[in-house]
Amino acid sequence: MKCYTDAKTYDGKIPSVVTIGTFDGVHIGHKKIIERLIESAKRNELESIVLTFFPHPRMVLQQDSDIKLINTIDERIQILEKTGLDTLVIHPFTKEFSRLTAGEYVQQMLIDCLNVGHVIIGYDHRFGRNRNSNITDLASYGIQNGFTVEEISKQDIDDVAVSSTKIREALSDGDVSKANKYLGYNFMLTGKVVKGKELGRKLNYPTANLDIKESYKLIPKNGVYIVQSLIDGRTYFGMMNIGTNPTVNGTKQTIETHFFDASFNLYDKKIQIEMLKRVRDEKKFDSIEDLQEAMQQDEDFSRDYINSLV
Repeated sequence: MKCYTDAKTYDGKIPSVVTIGTFDGVHIGHKKIIERLIESAKRNELESIVLTFFPHPRMVLQQDSDIKLINTIDERIQILEKTGLDTLVIHPFTKEFSRLTAGEYVQQMLIDCLNVGHVIIGYDHRFGRNRNSNITDLASYGIQNGFTVEEISKQDIDDVAVSSTKIREALSDGDVSKANKYLGYNFMLTGKVVKGKELGRKLNYPTANLDIKESYKLIPKNGVYIVQSLIDGRTYFGMMNIGTNPTVNGTKQTIETHFFDASFNLYDKKIQIEMLKRVRDEKKFDSIEDLQEAMQQDEDFSRDYINSLV
């Protein structure tokens, strides 16, 4: 898959089949659209292109919006790369870009930049300044400019019954199992391992403390989770705590993972951790001994669950 960080730099020579959207999560509904896109491109010997935008429009147009995204932009690229897509175009979303009229948008983006031959788009797609134009307008521009428009019906979208909003809600509730079902893959956290207070080491549960630089990344609800990670070519399972360590009067949220049956130094390494299942809420214990006992119970539960997967 070729990836461009500005539509103006796209240099494909053959006409393209394009779908457009933010694709946050690249969930099973998105993948159905992308499968349709790729199939159409292959059938007609055209280039398959996903046109997406970054930052998310709400981050730019609603400065007070606290929207959190399911994927970082790098994670989104990683997931789309596995779909068989020819080209991903991530166009910068700016206030200036948002002021393009529908006609300017179609001419500058779809025709001049992407050499569009066919567009596959949701029935409720809106575009142009103030999102004033719809799929009927896009079809009219197509007739004028020699490209066709294929509508993804409400029925097709409702049949999947999945949305990025539903996934964000599930993650905010800590229900990673439901989120993973909607995503079609395991929700992931990607970051660099940094030094923490080493409380886990003192409790015989050394942890990798994950620092995620992207402030817009959605972090699931505080609590304990079963996780897995591919490190140096091998899959390790473990348990993650997201929270503030209230038993020791912590205040700052941390993301700490204890990997089972592992001894390695991960400091300064970038790792990706997949979240499998929620174990329990974070809790303030009366003593360190009570916390240790709970961690042992968490480990027993986690190992039983992991063994059930094998």
